[in-house]
Amino acid sequence: MALLILVITPLLAALVSLAVRKKILFLEVTAMIAAPVEFTAAMAIAAEVYRQGDSEYGVYLAAGPLEIVVLFTVALVGLAAAFYSVGYLREEVRKQIIGFSRVRQYFVLFHFFLMAMFFAVITVSPIMMWIAIEATTLSTAFLISFYSKASSMEAAWKYLIINSIGLLLGFFGTLLFLTPGSESGADRFIDWHALVEGAGTMNPTLARIAFIFVLIGYGTKVGLAPMHTWLPDAHSKAPSPISAMLSGALLNVAMLAILKFKIVTDVATATSFSRNLMIYFGVVTITIPAFIIITQKNYKRLFAYSSIEHMGIITLGFGFGGLGTFGALLHMIYHSMAKSVLFFSAGNMLLKYGSTKMMKVRGVLSVLPVTGVLMLIGFLAITGMPPFGIFLTEVYILSAGIADHLPVVIAVVFLLLLVFVGFLRHIVGMAFSGRTDTDPAPGTIGESNLLTIMPPVLLLALLVVAGFYLPGPVKSLITSAASLING
Repeated sequence: MALLILVITPLLAALVSLAVRKKILFLEVTAMIAAPVEFTAAMAIAAEVYRQGDSEYGVYLAAGPLEIVVLFTVALVGLAAAFYSVGYLREEVRKQIIGFSRVRQYFVLFHFFLMAMFFAVITVSPIMMWIAIEATTLSTAFLISFYSKASSMEAAWKYLIINSIGLLLGFFGTLLFLTPGSESGADRFIDWHALVEGAGTMNPTLARIAFIFVLIGYGTKVGLAPMHTWLPDAHSKAPSPISAMLSGALLNVAMLAILKFKIVTDVATATSFSRNLMIYFGVVTITIPAFIIITQKNYKRLFAYSSIEHMGIITLGFGFGGLGTFGALLHMIYHSMAKSVLFFSAGNMLLKYGSTKMMKVRGVLSVLPVTGVLMLIGFLAITGMPPFGIFLTEVYILSAGIADHLPVVIAVVFLLLLVFVGFLRHIVGMAFSGRTDTDPAPGTIGESNLLTIMPPVLLLALLVVAGFYLPGPVKSLITSAASLING
């Protein structure tokens, strides 16, 4: 039943928000009720999977350990983003940037976006998963163009076109997996288990071709290079809570699709094929943003390129396999929390400074003390500094590749150092540099309101605790998910 609640709740919230005609408060209350219900349902599903190994609702919805890892990131980031959105939009309404109709549009699309991601994770059908991920493209395209500026419209169209083409390639790859060649019959269209069971009779060459299309197609949505070009524009132009959901939740959902097809491919052919491909794309996806980060002038684009880099690290972990797979799954969770903290901090800075250009953002620690601390700690966490969890997951991933891929590991260590140096240069400039005449007046020093502060503070606290202590059930679920991927 929790699986059904997880899909129905955001749908009902979207319909209720659509019916609201005058009061923004009704939209806010709807979001602040729906998000905790969705998170509670996700935790109930996780508990059932931990006890029983899986959770099912009829023959259409199901979740196992792998789905739970992604489901947790979507539900957690969605919960934080819902409350942050209320405070963030209140400030934009107060500053007369948007009005009631835009706030209603935002929350309707916000709930549909969450519903699509939840459904993509728990559906048993690869076709329905593709439809749900395509639905995330349609809902978020309007959120990216939310402010109707020329640059926002351009980013939205770029996002829509590139992702639609990518997902079309992913759909073609999906159809190749569903072609006759296994004995699982028509059930393959609605059941991942049947697809895996029938993969043993699939032509290995066809499986390799199909996986290439899937990796490139869904990899476009993940932000793997060189298909990443839409991501910096989209993540930087969307409202900050949506940027957090795009980086912290949606990228993981698209990665889940790749992993599910990787499992099928590894049954049909040697595991080295999918792993080598993922190592290649992982290295390229780390390399490109590592050099671009150094020259960035926009802090939201900086965080977006960081997301690309981390998707490369995660992909590399799955390519190395073994302990690297465990590290990659845990890295997905840590990255979701850390990147959400950074994008929420970016939202607070944008509300205060009115610009995303780093040269116009100075003295954050004095102008926005809490946000400045959040940004600094978030920077240390996202760049893998100890004692934060990302340091540990990167050690897991890189140690898994030392034996067979030592040159790759050495290159990646250099690239991660480059990212740290570039990030440090920008963050220090924004946090510590002296204020200029264009900075906010001393009377405006302070944070916007409690709802724009508490979500990132609580997320950061959870991130810090998780870096030191990982509960047994969480570790067990991640280990089970890793064993499914490793085969």
